Amino acid sequence: MLISFLAFGFAATSVVAHEGHDDQKPRSGPHQSLWYTNTLPGDGGTQADSVFSGISTFGRLPYQPCLSYKDASYDIAFIGAPFDTGTSYRPGARFGPSGIRQGSRRLNLYGGYNVPLATNPFDGWAKVLDCGDIPVTSYDNSWALKQIEEGHYSILSRAPKTDAKKAGPAKKGKTLPRVITLGGDHTITLPLLRSINRAYGPVSVIHFDSHLDTWRPKVFGGSPSEVASINHGTYFYHAAMEGLLANDSNIHAGIRTTLSGPSDYENDGYCGFEIVEAREIDTIGTDGIIKKIIDRVGTTKPVYLSLDIDTLDPAFAPATGTPETGGWSTRELRTILRGLEDINLIGADIVEVAPAYDTNAEHTTMAAADALYEIMSMMVKKGPLSKMVEDNDVDEL
Repeated sequence: MLISFLAFGFAATSVVAHEGHDDQKPRSGPHQSLWYTNTLPGDGGTQADSVFSGISTFGRLPYQPCLSYKDASYDIAFIGAPFDTGTSYRPGARFGPSGIRQGSRRLNLYGGYNVPLATNPFDGWAKVLDCGDIPVTSYDNSWALKQIEEGHYSILSRAPKTDAKKAGPAKKGKTLPRVITLGGDHTITLPLLRSINRAYGPVSVIHFDSHLDTWRPKVFGGSPSEVASINHGTYFYHAAMEGLLANDSNIHAGIRTTLSGPSDYENDGYCGFEIVEAREIDTIGTDGIIKKIIDRVGTTKPVYLSLDIDTLDPAFAPATGTPETGGWSTRELRTILRGLEDINLIGADIVEVAPAYDTNAEHTTMAAADALYEIMSMMVKKGPLSKMVEDNDVDEL
């Protein structure tokens, strides 16, 4: 009886409550202002939720699987290349793209403004997307490298969101978007340079690493087969032999590995590289290293930047495929990167992040994400790649 009475009372109350309110519209779903109007203070924008919740994209950027959506447009695209079957020591960099995204969650916690570079890469002229990962097989290296090349070229060769119809530095005078690739072991740089070559021709390369990666296949790995000859220690040798590098305008920075002998340096020079040793920071400082890099690659040509996380000392980045002690600190690396803001970066990659070897504090993945934040900031501050042509035209007047 009590239950029947309560049910009757509820029904009666509902009838009374709705009498005379025919014009009242019921509210459906959650109140949007409770979730999506969290305005950041100062010059920031809005955030949908806390930095520790939601899915992981790089820097919490908008996500779109660009390989599946041909009409996706962007000025800067992040794309993952989860490949690690070219490594000689520790595998695990196939998890690098997801680890770097996890380590990047805090990048725009306070709005994303980069104080030293005086720019905000998240809130500027550029449309920046996280395009997900290239599907990469782990069973066939030759096929995997082809997948990476074609996937990268598909993202690279599209018209950018900004200045698509203006003249640019690519072949046929085109302006293209910039692509930042999350590796993956360093082997991936070879198919990336093949893609870059299709769009730009030979380019100058800045290579941050503790290793040369220009070893001849017979020296590094023994070259028992054509497939085995391409790995994370020989890819620049192949790039040089294939004509992907601009002659005598490429540079290594952070080198400190042991060698098979002095001939390794001779071969490195033959591949078109100059070397900045990691220990030089003790004598010429960060400013001296920045000057060496700029003097080598210049400020008028297209430049590609490849960053191996083992440039950092294992104290700062333990989770890498081939760690070497005696490296730079995260502060030193970020200072050097920022010093390259006048260089015309057309693309970049970061490689050899293997999260399984990281600390619980995610030291390596955060260091990788912060380095990319500096690179992305430089790209945004520099403006669309069409400015390369405009600036060169002004210089010639």
